Amino acid sequence: MRKSLLAALLLTAPATSFAKDDTPAADPARLKASVEKLVSFGTRHTLSSATDPKRGIGAARNWGAAEFERISKACGGCLTVSRISDRFDGPRAPEGVVVENVLAIQKGTGDPAHVIMIAGHIDSRVTDPMNFTADAPGANDDASGTALVIEAARLLSKTKHRATIVFALLSGEEQGLWGGRLLAKHAKDQNWQVAAMLNNDIVGGTHGTDGTIVDNRVRVFSEGIRASEDLAAQLARRGIGGEDDGPSRALAKAAIRAGTGNPAIGLEVLAVRRPDRFRRGGDHLPSLELGYPAIRFTVGIEDYDHQHQDLRTEDGRKYGDTVDEMDFAYLARVTALNVALASELADAPPAPASVSIDGAVSSDTSIRWSSVAGAAAYRIHWRRADKSDWTDSRQVAGDAPTELVLPGVVVDDHFFGVSALSADGSESIVTFGGLPPAK
Repeated sequence: MRKSLLAALLLTAPATSFAKDDTPAADPARLKASVEKLVSFGTRHTLSSATDPKRGIGAARNWGAAEFERISKACGGCLTVSRISDRFDGPRAPEGVVVENVLAIQKGTGDPAHVIMIAGHIDSRVTDPMNFTADAPGANDDASGTALVIEAARLLSKTKHRATIVFALLSGEEQGLWGGRLLAKHAKDQNWQVAAMLNNDIVGGTHGTDGTIVDNRVRVFSEGIRASEDLAAQLARRGIGGEDDGPSRALAKAAIRAGTGNPAIGLEVLAVRRPDRFRRGGDHLPSLELGYPAIRFTVGIEDYDHQHQDLRTEDGRKYGDTVDEMDFAYLARVTALNVALASELADAPPAPASVSIDGAVSSDTSIRWSSVAGAAAYRIHWRRADKSDWTDSRQVAGDAPTELVLPGVVVDDHFFGVSALSADGSESIVTFGGLPPAK
């Protein structure tokens, strides 16, 4: 009776929104300077020189590491800068190549293994993916993502966060997503509990190949059925109707929430319900394979004349991924979105590990969830089963029983999930209700 009364009282209380609107603005001038510096290395092809001090991937990585060190000095040594490497070979590196990632780690004040990763790839290419001698400016692909990661480090390092934030400059993307694979393996080896991997790849342009301008939208790609789930887990997800509610899809929905109504961002988040662009891929995919929530940010429209192209002009048409084709005000807004999302997730507790539901042949639904250390409250979400976005929610105090009864909410007609909240209202991603805990 007491639990039923508590549930009824909670149902009459309004859900509280804690959306943050104080996201620091990214600096377009800093972003432009970073992209111009990266372009100045001539090529950043993964097979280019790792030792030349002025040209090639090695010089670019050294510069990125120096930028992280400079930011760390400004925040009193809050970043630990390191490099991880491994040797890879494949069709685009038949003789093998050492791939090196540059990391800057801002240790969290809570559980240091609770990790948010923000990444972009530093390598570039031209038309022939094996051509490592020609100039390959790679301004938008992906100096834009590299500049974003460095600027995000500058902004997020100004304050302490509950979770550890890893800023990652990845190599080897164009040769086989090797930098993303190296980062995901490193996370697993370090026993990081990755709450989010934010991959930024081609995030600084607003012109399409056909001349269309899209400067008010960013695309966010996320998987539905999880790459990490075996067939039994996939069938369980199908049986419960959770195809649209895996952790990465929940992360994409959190990106929408982070951007909504924030003047420093001013972008529509187009949450594309596929892991990446049609028949293409990015450095977040290896994280998905290991079960980490991961999404890709990319521009609202792509210009294929200025992507993976030799520098040239043909019949009056200019080709090549150059700085003059970019929009740095737009890149600043995508950066602000990353910062807002990472900040909220880094200040929130982890999401509940599992959420169970019950209510078969009943007019009511019971929800239970695993407790989360440090959670000040939990938010129980539900929606009608023909909707894709959460429409209703109630809060339960962090020290209350981790269960709630929703009278009159029929389990057959609704989907359910639970997120964890910090004392300041920062919210984790939503854990979908009804699936067995991940192994």
